[in-house]
Amino acid sequence: MSTKEVKAALKSAREAIKNKEFKEALKHCKAVLKLEKENYNAWVFIGLAASELEQPDQAQTAYKKALELEPEQLLAWQGLANLYEKTDQWDFKAELPDVYQKLVELYASTDKTKCYEVIKKLTESYRSDKEHLKLAKLWLQFLELKEKDAIEKADLLQLWQQMIKELSGFVETHQTDNETQQHLVNAFEKAMVLTCPAPGEEHRKLSADYIRCLSKLPQAEAKMKEACKSMLSLYPSKSYPLEVLYVQTEEAGSCFSQLLEMSPNNGLAHVGMGTKLLQEGKYLEAIRSLAQGLKQTGSTTGWCSLAQAQLKLHRYSDSALSCSQGLTLCVSGDEDVKIKLLRMRLETLVRSGDAQAADQALETMKQIPGAENDTVLKAFKGRAYLNKGQAEQALQVSSELLDSMPDLVQGLVLRGLGQAAQGQLQLSEQSFLQAAAQGPDVGESYFLLGKLYWDMGEESRRDRSKAHTHLLKAAKLDPNLGCVYRHLGHYYRQVVQDASRARGCYKKAFELDASDEESGAALVDLSMEQGDMDTALAVLQAVIDDSTPGSAKWAWMRRGLYHLKVGQQPQAIADLQSALRADPEDWVCWECLGEAYLNRRSFTAALKAFGKAHALQPSSIYSVYQTASIKQTLGKFQEAAAEYRQITAREDYVPALKGLGECLLSLAKGLLEDYRDGSAIDLIQQAIKSHFRAVELRPDLSCLWKLLGDACTTVSAVSPNRARVLMPGPLAGLEPSSQNHLLNQAQTLKVGERCYGRALKLMPEAPSLWYDLGLNYHRQASLPCLADGDNSSQPLLLEKAQQCVKKAIMMDSGNYSYWNALGVIAMSKGLENFALAQHSFIKSVGVEPNNVTAWTNLGTLYLKKENLELSHEAFKVAQSLEPLYVNCWIGQVLESHTYQPSTSLFHDGFSLPPQTEGVKGYAFWVCSTLLDKSNRDSELYRYNIVQMNAVSAAQTALSKYTERIQTDPDALIMLGFLNEHLQLKTQALQAYQRAVELLQSGPPTDELAFALGSLGRALCSSGQWEEAVRVYSSTPLQELQDLAGLALAHCRAGHIPESINAYERALAIASSEKEKAYILTALALLQHRLGGLDSAKTLLFKCSMLKEPIPESLLCLCALGLDHGDATLAAAALTELLKQGTATGGAVEQRCLLTCALLALQGNYSGVQREASRAVHSNPGNPSLWALLSRLVPQYCPKKANGGAVAGHVACLASMTQGKRALLYSGVNQLAGGRHSGEDRHRNALKTMQRAVLLCPDDPAAWASLMAACHTENAARFLSQNATRTEGLEPTLMAVVSEKGEPQRPLAQALEAWVLQQALAGLTLGGRLDEAEALCAQVLSVSPEHPAIVLSLRRVQCQRLLLAGAGTVLPDAVLEQLSSSVMVNPTNLGAWHWLAELYRSQGLLIQAVMAYRQSLQLASQLCLPSAQIASLLGLALLALGPCMVSVHVERTASSWHRRLKACIGNAVQERNSPPALLILGSHLKETRRQLERLAYPPCPGEQAGSVVQVARWYLLKHLHAKNDQELMDTLLEHAKGSGDQRLLTLYSHLTSSSS
Repeated sequence: MSTKEVKAALKSAREAIKNKEFKEALKHCKAVLKLEKENYNAWVFIGLAASELEQPDQAQTAYKKALELEPEQLLAWQGLANLYEKTDQWDFKAELPDVYQKLVELYASTDKTKCYEVIKKLTESYRSDKEHLKLAKLWLQFLELKEKDAIEKADLLQLWQQMIKELSGFVETHQTDNETQQHLVNAFEKAMVLTCPAPGEEHRKLSADYIRCLSKLPQAEAKMKEACKSMLSLYPSKSYPLEVLYVQTEEAGSCFSQLLEMSPNNGLAHVGMGTKLLQEGKYLEAIRSLAQGLKQTGSTTGWCSLAQAQLKLHRYSDSALSCSQGLTLCVSGDEDVKIKLLRMRLETLVRSGDAQAADQALETMKQIPGAENDTVLKAFKGRAYLNKGQAEQALQVSSELLDSMPDLVQGLVLRGLGQAAQGQLQLSEQSFLQAAAQGPDVGESYFLLGKLYWDMGEESRRDRSKAHTHLLKAAKLDPNLGCVYRHLGHYYRQVVQDASRARGCYKKAFELDASDEESGAALVDLSMEQGDMDTALAVLQAVIDDSTPGSAKWAWMRRGLYHLKVGQQPQAIADLQSALRADPEDWVCWECLGEAYLNRRSFTAALKAFGKAHALQPSSIYSVYQTASIKQTLGKFQEAAAEYRQITAREDYVPALKGLGECLLSLAKGLLEDYRDGSAIDLIQQAIKSHFRAVELRPDLSCLWKLLGDACTTVSAVSPNRARVLMPGPLAGLEPSSQNHLLNQAQTLKVGERCYGRALKLMPEAPSLWYDLGLNYHRQASLPCLADGDNSSQPLLLEKAQQCVKKAIMMDSGNYSYWNALGVIAMSKGLENFALAQHSFIKSVGVEPNNVTAWTNLGTLYLKKENLELSHEAFKVAQSLEPLYVNCWIGQVLESHTYQPSTSLFHDGFSLPPQTEGVKGYAFWVCSTLLDKSNRDSELYRYNIVQMNAVSAAQTALSKYTERIQTDPDALIMLGFLNEHLQLKTQALQAYQRAVELLQSGPPTDELAFALGSLGRALCSSGQWEEAVRVYSSTPLQELQDLAGLALAHCRAGHIPESINAYERALAIASSEKEKAYILTALALLQHRLGGLDSAKTLLFKCSMLKEPIPESLLCLCALGLDHGDATLAAAALTELLKQGTATGGAVEQRCLLTCALLALQGNYSGVQREASRAVHSNPGNPSLWALLSRLVPQYCPKKANGGAVAGHVACLASMTQGKRALLYSGVNQLAGGRHSGEDRHRNALKTMQRAVLLCPDDPAAWASLMAACHTENAARFLSQNATRTEGLEPTLMAVVSEKGEPQRPLAQALEAWVLQQALAGLTLGGRLDEAEALCAQVLSVSPEHPAIVLSLRRVQCQRLLLAGAGTVLPDAVLEQLSSSVMVNPTNLGAWHWLAELYRSQGLLIQAVMAYRQSLQLASQLCLPSAQIASLLGLALLALGPCMVSVHVERTASSWHRRLKACIGNAVQERNSPPALLILGSHLKETRRQLERLAYPPCPGEQAGSVVQVARWYLLKHLHAKNDQELMDTLLEHAKGSGDQRLLTLYSHLTSSSS
C-alpha cells in the first residue's frame, strides 16, 4: 500500500474514532501497521480505540509502542495519561506520576497553561503518596516556571507561602528527610526576602513560623539562633524568640529573665524562674513560680521541678500529684525524666504514711527499671510495707539492706521504724541513734528520735528534754520539716506551757505544710485562747479559701464554732455543714450543728442533727439529752420522757433527771385537764421521784427544790381521796427514811411548802419563789381538812399566802400574775378583803391590759357584789381578749342565769375545754331539756340536743366531773339519767348507787326518794328484778312512777299477784286518763298470763272506752285475737287501731306486721306479701319494712324468693342495725329460690349466710341457716355429680347453735330440733349412716322419750336396711314399727312424705296414698301452702306410675288416671305449680298448650331451669311426632339462646333416627 493509502487509512481511522466506531478504527489501524509497523499515529489510534473499548492492557501496549517510536511527541503521553487516569489499576496509578512528569517537561516549552494543570495533578499525586522530596522539587520547578513568566512579586510570595504550608505539615509529623527540610528552609528564606515591609505584621508571622520550623530541625540550631536574634532585633517586644531559645538552647539563664520583663504572665518564663529558684534552694518561691507557669504551659521538666520542690518542703500529697501530672505528659524520648518522676512519686507516696498510698507506691516501684537493686528504693519498699501494717516484711527488707550495707542510713531508719511498730522502743532507739551517727546531716533521724522520746514510757514523759534536744537538732538540719515544729509546739504547750512559743512553732509548721490539720487547729485554738481572733479567723479563712469542697473539716468546724459562740447562727450552720461534707461520720460535728440549729430555733433540723450524732455515737449522752430537751420544748413530753429515761438508766445525770421530772409534771397537768386524775397522780409520783434523785445529787440547786414544790402543789387539783402520793422518806420527813411513805393531799402540799422554803434559802431574792409559796399556802387553806387536822389554822394560812404574794410584788411589781394572785387570795373565804381584791385586779389589768384572767376575776368580784353591769363589762372584755378562755364564758352564764337561763351561753361555755364550774350547769340544762317532752319537734331542740350531740357531751363531762368531785349527789343523779338515755345501763346503775350512798348518809329527803326510784328503774333495765323490788319497796311509794316500777319489777321477777296489786295501787293514784289506760293495759297483760282471757279482754275493752285511748291497748287486743285464733277480734281491734290516724316510727312496722298476721290467719297468703309490699311502697325509706317483706316472702310466697332476697339486700344497704337481720332473711330467700353456687358463684345462699354469721356471730338462727346453705350446696353438687362436697360440718354447727341459743326459750328449742333434723339429713345424704345413727343415740341418751329423735333413728335404720341389698322387702313388723313412729309425730309433714315414699318403694300403693292424704290434711290444718303442693305432687307422681304401665287392668288404670287428674288439677288450682303443669302437659291430653307455658316462661328465671328443660324435651318430642318443623325451629332457637345443649343433642338424635 502506498503512502496515500496509509494516510487514507489513518484518516478513516480518525473519522471512525470521531464517530465512536472504535472497532472499525482498529481495523484501519491494523491495516496501516501491516504496511508500516512503526507508524506512530496508528499506534496512538489503537491505544485510543482500545481504551474506549475497555481494553486497558492493549491500550497501554499501543501507547508504549508509540512512545518507543516518538518519545518526545505529546499525543502518546496524553493518551497514556488519560488511560491511567480512567483505569483503576494499581500498576497504572504507580506509573501515572512519571507520565505527568514527562508531560510537564513537554508542556514547559509549548503550553504553560496545560503545564500548570499537569503540575497541579502531579502535586496531588505526590501529596497522597507522601513523596515529600519529589513534591518539593516539583514546587521548585513550578516556581522557576513562574519566575520565567515574570509574575508579580506578591503572587510569587503567595506561591512560596503555599509551598511552605505544603511542606510544613510533613516536617511537624517528622516525615521528611534532610533534603526536603533544606528545601523548606530555602522556601522560608525566599519568602522572607520577598515579604515587605520588614518589619511588618506579615513578616513577623512568617519569621515566627520560620523559627518554629527551625526549632523542629536538630541540625538547624545555628540558623535558629540567628533567626531568633534577627527577629528580636526587628521585633524587640515579642517574646516568642526568647521562648524558643529558652527551650531549645542552653542559654535559658539569660532568657527567662528577659522573658519575664517582656511578658510577666509567660508560662515558660515562670517555669524557668522556678527551676532556677529550686537550684538555689528557695523552695517556696520555686513552688509558686512553677505552679504559675504550669498553669499556662505543660512541661514535663516543669512538673518534675515542682514535684522536687514540694518534696523538699515535705508536701507529699502535692508532690505525688505533680509527679502524676508530669508522667501523663511524658513521651517516648523522656525516659530519664520519667524515671526521675517515678522515683519521686515512690518517695512521696511512702512518706505520706497512708496504707492506700503504700499500695500505689509498690505499684510505682514495679515501673522503675532495676528498682530491686537500688538500696534507696528498696528502703522505700520496706517503709511501704510498714505503712500497710506489715512490720515483719519491713524488718525483713531492712535486714536484707543492712546485710549488704551495715551502715546504710535508710536501712537503719527502716529497722527503727519497724521495731517501733512492734513496740520494741528500746531497740528502735538504738537503731535511730545508729542512723543519726551514720548520717549526722539527716534531720529525719533526729526527728524520729525526738518523736520516739516524746512517745516513750513514764520516765521519758516526765523528762521531755531529750525529745526537745533532738527535735531542735532536726529543725536545724531540716528547717522545712513541718512535723518537727508541730512536736516542738506540743512541747512548749504541754511541758513548758509557753503559749507564745508554742503558737510560733505551730505557725511555722502550718506555714511549711498547709495540710497539717493538727498544727493548724492548734494554732487557731491558741490564737483564740489568747484573744487574737483576727489571726485565728485569718488562718481559717485562708485554709477555707484554698480548700476544695469536702476538705478542711477542722477549719470549717472551728469557724462554725466561733460563729456559734458570737451568736451568728446562719454562718455557723453553713460552716458546720461544710465540715460535715468533709466527714459525714463526725458525731461531734453533728452535735455542734444541732446546737447551731437549736440556737436558731430550728427544732426539727436540730432533732435530725442530734439524732444523727446519736446514731454515730450511741454512748454520747449529750445528743440524747438535747433531743429530749427539744422534744420537751415542742411539747412532745411523752417522747422527751422516754429519751430522758434512756439517760437516767445509764447514769444519774442531773439535767436529764430535771428534764424527766418536768416532762412528767407537764404530762400530769395535761391529764388533769382531761380529768384523768389517777394517771396524773402516778405521773406526779414519778416526777417527785426524779426530782428527788436530782436533789440528792445537787442539793445546792434552787431550781430543783422549786420543781419539787411544783410537783407537790399540783396534787391540789384532784379530789382528796385520789390524792395519795408515795413520797421518799427523807423528803416526807418520816421514819424510816429508807422507805416510801403514802401521804394524803394535805401532807403532800405541806412537803411542797418545805421544798419552796429550801429553794428560798438558796435564792431569797427570787420573787417567783415567793409567789409559788403563796399559792401553796392558798391551796392548803382551800382543803376541807388540813394536814394537822386543825381547820382553825385556815385564816393563818391565808394570811401567809397573802404576805408571800405581797413579798413577790415588792420585788417585782410589774408582774401581772402576782397582782392577780393577790386578788384571788384576798377574795378567799376567811379573808374576803374585796377592796384589796379589786385593787389587785385593777393593778393587774393596768400592768397588762390583755390579761384575760384578771378581767374574768374582776367580773367575778363584781358578780359576787351583785354589780351586774360592771360584771358584764368585765366578762365582755375578757371574751374579746381571748374567746377560748372558758371561765369568762362561765361567768357570763352565771350572770345571765340570774335573770333567766341562756341556752346559747350554756353551749358557748361548754363547747370550749371543759371546766368544773361549767359542767354541772350545762348538764342540768341538758337534763331539763330532755325531761321537757313538749319541745321535741322544735328547731331549738333539734339543733341544741340532736345536732350538737349535747347528751353525749354532757355525759362525758359529768363523768369527769364526778370522778374528781365524788361528793355531789345531784351530779351523780344527772349522770345516771344521761347514761340511761344513752342506753349505758351498767354506768347508769353505778351512778345511781353512788348517789344513793351519799344521800343515805343524811336524813331522808325527797332527793333520796327520787334517787331510789331512779336506782330501781336502772335495776329493772339491767334485769336485776329482785333487787329492783327491794329498792322500790324502800321508797315511800307515793309517786306513780315508783308504783309502776315496783309493779314491773314484780312482774319480771315472776310475782304476778304482787305486780297486779302494785298496778291497782298505781291505778288508784293515776291522775290522767292516759295513765289509767296504760295501767289497765298492763293489768290486762298480767291477767292473760294468769289465764284470765276474759278478764284481759274486759280490761282492754275498758281501755278503749276511755276518753284518751292509747294505741297500745288496741295492739294488745289485736295480738290477743291473733294468739287465740280469733280472727274477728283481731280484725276489729286492727280496724280501730287504723282509725287512730297515720302511724309514725315503729308503729308503721307494728301495724303492717299485725295486718300480715291477720291475713295469714285468714288463709290469704298472697295478701300477706301484697300487704308488706304496699307498706314498703308507702314508706320506701323504712328499712324495717324492707326487712319484714324479706322475712315474709319465703314463708308465704316462695315463688317470689328472688324478690325477697332483693328486699333483704335493700334493708342491708339502708340500715346497719336492720341490715344484720335482713342479711339473714336475704339468705333464706336465696335458699327458698334454690340459689346455689352452681348457678351464681358470687351471689348465692352460702355466701350470704357466711356474711350473716360474720356480722352476727351470736345469732343461732344465722348458724342454723348456714347449715341449711351447706346442705343445699351438697345436695346441688350431689345432683350434678360433683365429687367436691363440704363434709363434717354438721356436728360443729350443731354445737354452735346449742351454745348460742337460750334453752329456756321455746323458739330456741324448736331451732335446735330443726338443726338436728338438718344434720341428720346431711349425714344421710352423704351416706354417713353410722354417724347419723350415733348422733340419734347421743340425743336419746339425754332425752330417751323424744319422739322426733326416735323417728329419725328409725329412718336411719330403715335406710341402712334398704341399702344393704337392692330390692329389699321389709317385713310387716318393721313397716308397722315405722308407721307407729310416724304416728307418734303426727305434725311432722316430712315424716308422712317419707312414709309414703317407703310404701311406694315396697309396692304398697294404697298405704302410700293414705300417707300422702294424711300429709295433705295436715298441711291444710297448719296453713302451709307449699306443703300442700308437695303432697299433691306426691300423689300425682304416685298415680302417674300405674297410668304409664300397660299391664294393669283397664278399670284400675282408669281409677289411677282419675286420681292423677284430680291431684294435678288441685295443684294447678292452688299455686299454678310448674311440676304439676309439666305432668299435665307430658302425660295428659293438654300436651302442647301446657308444655309451651313451661318451655316459654314469660319472665326468664321465673321457672326452675330443670322444669323448663324437661318441658322443652317433651315439647320437642311432641312436635317431632306431629312433624311441625316451624315450631321445632322456634323451640331450637329459644334453646340456643338459653344454652340448652341437651335439647339440641336430642334433636340431632331424633332427626338421625327418622332418616
